[in-house]
Amino acid sequence: MALKRDDMTQVLQETTRRGVGSRRWQKPVYRHFLPPCNHACPAGEDIQGWLALAQAGEYEKAWRALVANNPMPAIHGRACYHPCEGGCNRGELDSPVAIHAVERFLGDLAAEKGWQVSVAPATGKKVLVVGAGPAGLSCAWHLARMGHQVEIRDAAEQPGGMMMYGIPAYRLPRDPMNKDIARITGLPGVTLRCGQRVDDVVRAKQEGGFDAVFVGVGAQLANRLNIPAMDGRKMTDAIGLLGDVSRGGRPALGRVVAVVGGGNVAMDAARTARRLGATDTVIIFRYDPQHMEALPAEAAEAVAEGAKVRWLSVVDHFGADGLVVEKVTMNPDGSVTPTGETERLAADAVVLAVGQHSDLGLLADAVGVKVQKDGTVAVDAGLMTGQAGIFAGGDCIGGARTMTTATGHGKLAARAIDAWLGGGTYEHPASHPLVRFDMLHLPDYRDAPRSVQAERPVAERMGFDEVDAGLDARHARYEAQRCLSCGNCFECDNCYAACPEQAITRLGPGQGYAVSMDLCTGCATCFEQCPCHAIEMEPEPAGQDAAPAPSGFKVRA
Repeated sequence: MALKRDDMTQVLQETTRRGVGSRRWQKPVYRHFLPPCNHACPAGEDIQGWLALAQAGEYEKAWRALVANNPMPAIHGRACYHPCEGGCNRGELDSPVAIHAVERFLGDLAAEKGWQVSVAPATGKKVLVVGAGPAGLSCAWHLARMGHQVEIRDAAEQPGGMMMYGIPAYRLPRDPMNKDIARITGLPGVTLRCGQRVDDVVRAKQEGGFDAVFVGVGAQLANRLNIPAMDGRKMTDAIGLLGDVSRGGRPALGRVVAVVGGGNVAMDAARTARRLGATDTVIIFRYDPQHMEALPAEAAEAVAEGAKVRWLSVVDHFGADGLVVEKVTMNPDGSVTPTGETERLAADAVVLAVGQHSDLGLLADAVGVKVQKDGTVAVDAGLMTGQAGIFAGGDCIGGARTMTTATGHGKLAARAIDAWLGGGTYEHPASHPLVRFDMLHLPDYRDAPRSVQAERPVAERMGFDEVDAGLDARHARYEAQRCLSCGNCFECDNCYAACPEQAITRLGPGQGYAVSMDLCTGCATCFEQCPCHAIEMEPEPAGQDAAPAPSGFKVRA
């Protein structure tokens, strides 16, 4: 046996593990990612951008960044269902940023300070907007800011659409709503004509000399159920009820009111009935709690105010002897099967909240415009219908029927109309990759409980005064500071402080950082210390996997 080894050379780590030694195989690159709040916003707001300005106390700049996408912050800060908060990565730590409360603060502050925006020089183009709801108002705002002349026509006596006639004042007070709307209709080049119904959009376009039309008529016609009602019992629909109340009416519903449906409108109808004097409200819903159509927060508010829910139930008939309800069972496919088991409930009135649809008669003579089987208008990616120059958006094209979705449709349609008027087609810019919570580097963070808006006590909610009180400036700024700036550098200096080779230099406020490749070893310490994942490690270009680094071990001057 040989007593001497043939090869006494020690195997070095440099030859067995990448990233160790004097050769760099990767380098840090600053990237932009799409925050989940921005991704979830149907209006396409740059939420992270305006939150960054708000947390610095730059409230007017924050408002201007906000209204570049959504012209109604005081409205949305109150009545939007804030899906942005559902996507907020901070929810994985403690609780989401109260984005809607900060938005409301900025909207109210703008009204108080009288902030206004400028518009581009007049283009000479005229656009007709049919419907003064969120889609139409948003479209008019963006078109006017581009320099186009806009005329808004609406059949109702006041603008706002379902914001005015479908959302109760305890959620959306009329004063802040009217101020947001007045800022839109007061823009140079915008004309508002209420009480002027458009029955034929093609004729209106021709007679008015309009270059394009946007149809945003909303879904203001209630769906019906075939429920036998005998002995003159009072049965109404939720949309009619809420509209009547918004106009100042106070219909007498009686002491016991049943609401049929399980969506957000049903919750508003139940809460409104209580404010009209009902001592008992019961919501009749055909599915189980897991299939509740209303948002959990909306349902919780209704229950807190005394509404009761009868699950897995349908109405058989309504007469002098009360409301007869039949139990059903749910099937795996989502359908229900009657059980034959009935129960009689006392009820003075029944309110139907089983959905809405749009009146699309104004498009009957528009050649090429297709109304689909579900009663919605077919549109392309730019929201243009089958007839050139006629665009549509909001509830009348289907999808998520919320005011924020409609607001986003209005913005998209305005951009598409502007491009079409110029002989082109609007192309939405490519989005950055989405940043997930597991991409963040948060070994340590400051506890920051979510700000809670004060609420009117349940016992005092007998009228239509606003329930939520909003946030003051101190709490709004604190709430904005809870933002983690997911996916985008906020110049925290973690990378600058952590680099062992001093390869990173500051470029100045708002300019970010630069990396000297003569100093960087590719150790990825900056990447690991970046809390918001604004840095990614990129492989060296092909063919340079073993590039020397750093050259001559330079030292930063």
